[in-house]
Parts: sequence; structure tokens; C-alpha cells
Amino acid sequence: MTVKLLLGAAAALALAGCTVGPNYSAPAVALPPGFAHASPPGAAAGGVEVAQWWRNFHDPRLDALIARGLADNPDIAIAASRVRQARLQEIVARSSGRPNVGADISGSRVDFSRNAGFSSLARQFSGGANGGAGSGNGGIALPGGGITTYAIGFDASWELDLFGGARRGAESARALAEVAEWSGRDAAVTLVTEIADAYRALRIDQTQIAIIGAELARQERLVEIAANTAAAGLTPGIDAVRARGDVTQSRARIEPYRADADIRIHALGILTGQEPEALSAELSVPVVPDPQVAGDVSTPLPVVPVGLPADVLRRRPDVRAAERQLAAATADIGVAVADLYPKITLSSLVEVLSSSLGNVFSGNSFQFVGTGALKFPLIDWGRGKARVGLSREVREQAYVRYQAIVLGALRDVADPLAAIAAERRRNAALRQALADAKQQARVAASRRLAGIIAQDVVLAAEVRVLVAREALIDSDGRLFQLTGALFKAIGGGWSSDAQSQGQPPSASPGAGG
Repeated sequence: MTVKLLLGAAAALALAGCTVGPNYSAPAVALPPGFAHASPPGAAAGGVEVAQWWRNFHDPRLDALIARGLADNPDIAIAASRVRQARLQEIVARSSGRPNVGADISGSRVDFSRNAGFSSLARQFSGGANGGAGSGNGGIALPGGGITTYAIGFDASWELDLFGGARRGAESARALAEVAEWSGRDAAVTLVTEIADAYRALRIDQTQIAIIGAELARQERLVEIAANTAAAGLTPGIDAVRARGDVTQSRARIEPYRADADIRIHALGILTGQEPEALSAELSVPVVPDPQVAGDVSTPLPVVPVGLPADVLRRRPDVRAAERQLAAATADIGVAVADLYPKITLSSLVEVLSSSLGNVFSGNSFQFVGTGALKFPLIDWGRGKARVGLSREVREQAYVRYQAIVLGALRDVADPLAAIAAERRRNAALRQALADAKQQARVAASRRLAGIIAQDVVLAAEVRVLVAREALIDSDGRLFQLTGALFKAIGGGWSSDAQSQGQPPSASPGAGG
């Protein structure tokens, strides 16, 4: 009956409890209607993969590097561990405010001394004449005898969550677990972009090395021609000196590209979880087009489906993580407020105790202990209210941080959109410049065949073609980098299948209370 009364009282108190602290709600977030410089809806964006955007460039080596990085990069492993840690912490938080039940089984044996001072008293109660072994009547052991006791007990304790502190703690832990999940996706997005940037920069370096090498070979031919004509007295000797200066400058210009190529290989090794030079043998062999045609035909870049600003915020893992952090901070206020109110703890102990296994479960062997405790703060010199204030300030900081991340996300999209628009215009101009240089080289070659101009004029025209190609290749690389940055800015780089594993509640980003 006592157990029923305690359980009934606990249930009534639990049902009468409330949840203190502000409820998480969605504030209004002012967003622009769209992005300037964005492509019109449906403008050649069909079939573009966003979750695995790098596959749009159709480069198997890049695909393999990214797959290796996602599998072996230490930062990704740490992020995955943090997700598991946060989920375990959520389990711990959910258990708060629920009854704890334990069981205990024990047996004990006490043997009394024959020379104990209370031996005569024991004999009187037991009815024995002299000290002897065994148990006496009445359950009191004689000196030299002993008592064996068997006990089976169940204990339960329950701190009632009357004011929702435990529920708010579980709410905070759940939001923090989602923070870890979104942060892990953000780490994957960042890693993919870094690998793609480093790989593309490496290929640009190798292409530029090939173009400058071809240009250097032509300049060396110019030096030879200038030296021969100067020796014959047909041209001033200064022309040969000037030609040698061009060769020296080209040789100097090629070295930074070689150094940068090595640095990119080292970066790719680290990003894929290996030592810096692990990929040197694999990536040092350039995969570049013929310098004679490099830049003439570029790989078409995909049109990034930017969408509306609200779409970007839904896809951005860092924005979603900041929103979940805000939800956790809001719930923590309720935890602090609940500590200002009284706490009620119920505990009970049910035990069967007997000196014989035969009647250990009989009705006479049962004993019950039930207790209730009420604890409430009287004087804490403002410590509890200060903790509530601290929680509110943490929530305010999380809210401002969320707003800053939202603004940063919008800028992350707007900046590459503007840069891509300008770079496309520059790229078109450079492509026209290359076409003009090639036309001039063809005219010079024709005039050379007709004997109108000297060979050095033809070689100079060919050098201008290579210089134009070099500038166009640089622009192509810049467009690739900006396109990758735009894919990252809209939240590309993580699978939509993973979203269902840590989907935040339907509440929109924001905070309440």
C-alpha cells in the first residue's frame, strides 16, 4: 500500500509539473528576394549535381582524391567522433528526471568467538549449559556458533522533474547532438572544396609550366637567330642581348609554378590523410593538353543552381549548426530557471531478509523503507539568478552569432556570383585575344614564306600566342575556383540522404523568449 501511495503521489506531482524557461521559436530573418548576377532559373542548370558537385567536372582523379579524403582525413574522423559523443550525451540527458532502480543480492556469515564476554548471556537466552557450536533458540547464536543471513533488495530513487529542468536539459542535449551532425557535414563541405582547389591549382601550374616551356624553346630559337644575324653584321648586337634577357625572364617565371605545384601535392597528401609527399609519384606526372592548343577549348563549367536565399540557408551546414546551437542555448535557460525552484526526491527500498534460503521469499521476510525529501534554496546571495542571467547572455550571443553566420552565408554566395560574372567577361576577352594572336601568327608565317619578313618576326608572333594562352589558362583556373567556392557557398558537398539522420525540428531558425 505504501508503494502505491508513493507512486500515486509521484504521478500526481509529475502531471502537475510545468516546464519553465523560454520556448524556442522562430524570429523573422530578413532575406533579400534573390541574388544579383545569379543565372536565370533553368539556365543550363538541369542535371547539375549539388551534393557531389565535383563530379560535374568529369575528372576521375579528382573524384578519387575526394573519396580518399572523406574516408581518411583526420578532421572528418574527429567530426564523426564528436557526433557519437554528442549522441551519447543525449542519452545521458534523457535519463535525467527518470526513476533509477537498482538491485542487490548478498549473503553474510558471522561466527562468534567462544571466549566472547557475552557468552553467559547467550547461554541463558539459548538454554545451553556450556558453550557449544550451532545456533541457539530464538535466533541468537551461541559462542562458537554463527549466523548466516541472505538478503535480496531493490532500491529506487526519483527526483521529480516538476519544473522541467531535466526536460530542458534533454532538449539542449538533443540540439547539441544536431549541432555536431551539422558541423560534421560542414567539415566535409570544407574538405571537398580544399581538395578540389588544390587539385585544380596543381593542374593549372602544370599547364602553365608546359606553356612557358614551349615559349622558352621558341625564345631560345630567337636568341640563336639574333646571335647569327648579329655575327653577320645584319643586326645590332643589342638585339641578341635583348633576346637572351627574354629567355632569362622566362626561366625565372617558370620556377614559382614548379614550387607551387610541389606545395599543392603536399597539401593534397595532408588533406587525404597521408604524409605530404605520398602523392608525388601519382600527381607529378602532368595531365595537361598540348601547349599548342592549351586554352583553346576549355571544359564547360556547370551553371550553379543557386536558388533563393532561403534555399541557401536550408542547405548550409554551418547555418543549420548555428541555429541548433541557438536552440540549445535557449533550452539551457530553462535548466537554470528550474534550479531556482524546490526539488522533490522520492526513494524506496524493498528487501527480503532471512537466515534461511527456504523462507527467503515468505511474507515475513519482506521489509520496506520509503523516504521523501524536499530541497529548496533559501539564501544563495543571488547565485541562482546570476546563473539564469548567464544563460540568457549565452543565448543572446548564440543569436547574434547566428545572425552573423546568416549574413556571412549570403555574402559567400554574392561574392563569387559577382566575381564569376566579371571573370567570364575577362575570359571571353582573353579568348578573343588568343584568337587574334593566332591570326597574327598565321599571317606572319605566310609573309615569312613569301620572304617579306624575317624568321624572328614569326617566332615573336608565336610567343605572343603562348602568352595569350597562359593568360587564358589562368582565367580558366580562376573560374573553376570561383565555381567551387559557389558550390560550397550554397551548401554543396554533403548528401541529402544524411539530412534525414539529423534533421532539425520543423521550427525555422531563430530563438524565442
